[in-house]
Amino acid sequence: MAVVVVTDSSASLPAALVEELGILVVPLHVLVDDRAYREGVDEEPIDYASSTVTTSAAAPGELRVAYERALALSEGDGVVAVHISRQLSATWEAGRQAVRDMDAAERVRLVDSLSAGLGTGLPVLAAARRAREGATLDVVYDAAASAAARGRAFIVVNRTEQLRRGGRLSSAAAFFGTELVTKPILQMVDGRLELREKARTRSKAHAKLVAAAVDAAGEGGATVAVQHLGAPEAATTITAQLRDLIPGIRELVSAEFGPTLAVHLGSGAVGVLVVPGGCA
Repeated sequence: MAVVVVTDSSASLPAALVEELGILVVPLHVLVDDRAYREGVDEEPIDYASSTVTTSAAAPGELRVAYERALALSEGDGVVAVHISRQLSATWEAGRQAVRDMDAAERVRLVDSLSAGLGTGLPVLAAARRAREGATLDVVYDAAASAAARGRAFIVVNRTEQLRRGGRLSSAAAFFGTELVTKPILQMVDGRLELREKARTRSKAHAKLVAAAVDAAGEGGATVAVQHLGAPEAATTITAQLRDLIPGIRELVSAEFGPTLAVHLGSGAVGVLVVPGGCA
């Protein structure tokens, strides 16, 4: 058959790509008033500004069911599971526990994407495309791990209280992001979310976001992604700028942030993800 690729719903991949490449997606959870909703499965209006709304990782049992299904679909060829950074979520660790409990654990490989959102989604695409070509388990795994290692993620948020409250950003970074400047520009570093720069206006923050992405992309071609939450005009403008400024864009993916990330990022967030060399 072929290796099957699994990810979690935080990867934010467009449904058409998920279907085209046969990717299995395990939903993460949003907790609203002690009720759990599965991202991408259960419909529920969410107040992203509420301090009572939070998120939870996929459980080991949920992941084991997904991995076993994927292994069956692969007819033994194997499974590569690419998940949100272990620094941001317990999902990767839950996946490791799930694999330990499986009979064919040696046929399931886990990849820490070192990122979130389409920063996870792009390594998933790299792996799934190799799998579709009939590549071996080792090659599919290497494709995901390589894209994750090369990936660079940058994001502008309106305020950082939600990230700090959820433990996704250090207290010091949150202070510098909210007390001294209007708009913080954040970046992923070794799977952690850190403050990169400061800007006093949204337009200047977006300009710094674009500049960071262009610098990260280099001149050898890149896969690029743009995500937002309630900021479609800004995302459209930034996408156009990236098309003009990054030479040889190999692919450009766009999506909104899903609920599990939106809870922590807040409305108005815009992110750019870059994989130099591409994911094709």
